[in-house]
Amino acid sequence: APPCWTDVRYLGLSACKMPGLVVFGRRWGIASDDLVFPGCFELFVRVLWWIGTMILYTYHRGHFDCNGRGVLHSYLVGLLVVLALIILSLLAIVYVSARGTITNSGPRRSIPALVYLRALLYLPELVWACLGAVWVSDDSQGCDPATVGAVIAAVVASWIILLFTGVGVVFVFDPLGNPRPQPAAMEPLGVPDMQSNEGAQFLFTARSLAVKVWESRLRLLCCCLPQDESHRAAFSSIAQLFTRFFSDTDLVPSDIAAGLALLHQEQDKMEQSRDPEVIIDHSPSSPIGEDLETELEKAAHCMQFAAAAYGWPLYIYSNLLTAPCKLSGDCCRSRAGEYDIVGGDHLGCHFSSILLSTGLQYRDFIYVSFHNQIYEIPFFVALDHKREAVLVAVRGTLSLKDVLTDLSAECENLPVEGVSGACYAHKGICQAANYIYKKLINDGILNQAFNIAPEYKLVITGHSLGAGTASVLAVLLRSSFPTLQCYSFSPPGGLLSKALADYSKDFVVSVVLGKDLVPRLSMPNMEDLKRKILKIVSNCSKSKYRILLQGCWYELFGGDPDDFPTEMDDRREEELSQPLLGEESLMIRHSSSYQSLASDDSPAHTAAHLPLFLPGRILHITEDGPSRRSCFSQVRYRADWSNEMAFRSILISPRMLADHMPDAVLGALGSLTTDRPFSLCPSSSNNSQHHTI
Repeated sequence: APPCWTDVRYLGLSACKMPGLVVFGRRWGIASDDLVFPGCFELFVRVLWWIGTMILYTYHRGHFDCNGRGVLHSYLVGLLVVLALIILSLLAIVYVSARGTITNSGPRRSIPALVYLRALLYLPELVWACLGAVWVSDDSQGCDPATVGAVIAAVVASWIILLFTGVGVVFVFDPLGNPRPQPAAMEPLGVPDMQSNEGAQFLFTARSLAVKVWESRLRLLCCCLPQDESHRAAFSSIAQLFTRFFSDTDLVPSDIAAGLALLHQEQDKMEQSRDPEVIIDHSPSSPIGEDLETELEKAAHCMQFAAAAYGWPLYIYSNLLTAPCKLSGDCCRSRAGEYDIVGGDHLGCHFSSILLSTGLQYRDFIYVSFHNQIYEIPFFVALDHKREAVLVAVRGTLSLKDVLTDLSAECENLPVEGVSGACYAHKGICQAANYIYKKLINDGILNQAFNIAPEYKLVITGHSLGAGTASVLAVLLRSSFPTLQCYSFSPPGGLLSKALADYSKDFVVSVVLGKDLVPRLSMPNMEDLKRKILKIVSNCSKSKYRILLQGCWYELFGGDPDDFPTEMDDRREEELSQPLLGEESLMIRHSSSYQSLASDDSPAHTAAHLPLFLPGRILHITEDGPSRRSCFSQVRYRADWSNEMAFRSILISPRMLADHMPDAVLGALGSLTTDRPFSLCPSSSNNSQHHTI
C-alpha cells in the first residue's frame, strides 16, 4: 500500500489522506489532482501567447523606432521571461497533478510548493500588465498600429487571466476549510479521548459552523425569496440535513464526478453480465395482462392532467412550433368571472395552456390555484366527464419554493386511523398535502364538485413533487372517499413509511420510467450511493484525469465498460473482507451512516435515517429492444409490475434525469396505450432499462 496509508489516524484523517488541497493555511474545495485540466488549458493559452510575443519581439528587434522604445523593449523581454517561467511552472503542476490516485496523494506531495510558486508569479505578471498599460497610454505615439494592438491584447489577456483566477479562487473557497484543531492527546479513533469534553465540544462547534455555512448558501441561492419565518425554518432544516450528509467525508466535487463515472460503468458491466433468466422471472415478456392494460390506459389519461398542471412552461416546451401561436390569443384575455382562479396567473397563460392540454371547457373547472409558497403548491380541481371523475391535479417542482419543499426531507409523523405500524412521511411533501387537504375540505371545494356530479369518483394525480403530494393527499382523504384512486407519476422515493406504503397499495398506482433518479432518491439510498463512491474511488488505481476523460468518452460515445484495475489487485483473497483503509481515509469522522466494505450493500442496513418508500403499486416502464440505437430509430416500451425493493439503489445513467421529465413519461404511456413506437432520441450510451432485483 502507498506510504501514506498508515494505521496512524487522528479523528479519522491524516494530511496525506485528505483529497482536499491544503495551501495558504486552509483546505480548499479542490484536490491536488484537480489541476490537470485547468493547467493544460492555461498552458495552451500561455504557449500561444509566448509564441506571439516572440514573433513580435523578433520582428522589432534592432529597430524599435518609436516613442517609448526602451519601455517597449523592456516590456517584451520581461514578458517573454515571465511567460517562460509561468509555462515551466504549469508544466510541473500538470505533470505532478496527474500522478497518483484519488486516495494516494503521496506522489503529489510537492503540489502545494508548486502552487505557491505559481501564485508568486502572478506578481511580476501584474507589474508587467501595468507597465504595458502605461506604455500604451503614454508612449505609443508613432508606433506601428499592429504593435500597439498586440501590446493592448497582451495587457487585456493578463487582466482577464487575473480576473478569472480571482473568480476561480472564490469558486473553490471552502468556508469550512480552516485547519481543524486537533485534541491535545493524539490518539487513534475510538479511544476514550474522543469521548472527552474537548472532543465533543470540537465536533459540536464544527457541526454548528457547517450548519451556518449551509444556511448562508441557501439564503444566497434563494435571495429572491422573502426571508420570513417559514423560509428561515426551512433553510435551517435543510442545512442540518446537508450537514449530516456531507460532514463525514473529505471528497471534493471532482472526486464525486469521478466516482459517478466509475459507478456508471460498474453498474453497466454488472447489468451486461447478469443472467437473462433472472430478468425474465421478474419482468415477464408475456403479453400485457388485462389489469395492467387497464391501469396503463387510466394512467395515460391522468398523466395529461398531471402534465397540464405545470402550465405554460411545459406546454411551450412540448409544442415549440405551435404553442406560442395558440397561447398568444388567449393569454391576455380577461376571463376572471368565468372560473375561480387564485394567484400567480395574471395574464391567464397558465390556465389557457391547461385548457389546451386537457381539452376541457371553462365550466369543467371547479377550482384553479397557482398560489405558490414553500409547502404550498399549485393545483386544480376539474370534472373529467370522460372518466366520470372529480380530478385533483397537483403541480410538480417549478420554482425555488418547490425545491425547498422537496429538500425538506426529514420525517414527519402522519398518523392514519386503521394503519398499524410506524406512520411517517416526507416532511415537506406531508405539509404540502395538508395544505391542499385543508383547501379541499375546509373551503368546501370537493363538496361543490360532488354537488355538481354526485355519481363521480375522486381521482388524484400529479408528477414528481406533485406525485408525492397527491399520494399523501390520497392517504389523508381515503377514509372520507373509500373509492378514490391516485395515479402518481415519478414520485420521490423517500416518501412513505413501510406501513403507509403498504396501506396505499389498494388505491395508489405509481408509474416510473426507466432509470429515473427521483423515484430512487431517499436518504438511505443517498447514503448507499456515498458509500459506493467512497469504495470505488478508494479501490481504483487510475488517475482522476484518466477516469474523467474515459468517463466522458463512455457517456458520449458508449463502448465497453472499463475493467477497473484497483489498488486491491495484488492483495490476498482473505484480505478483501477487511475494511479498506483508503476508503476510511476519505471519512473525516466515522458517522453512524458509514459502513465498511465488509457490510451489506443494502441501504436498509443504514440506521442513520428512517427508511421511506414509494407509494402504492409500482408500474415500471422500460425500453424494449437493443440498448443502443441511432437517434432516428423508434423506441418501444414495455410495462411490468414492480416493487419498492427494485428502487433501493440509485442507478447512474445519462437517462436518469431525462426519464423524469413529464413529456417523456407522457410519451412512453402514449406509446404503450396506442401500440405504436414513440419517437425519441436517447443517449447513445443508454443501457437496458430493466430494473435490478
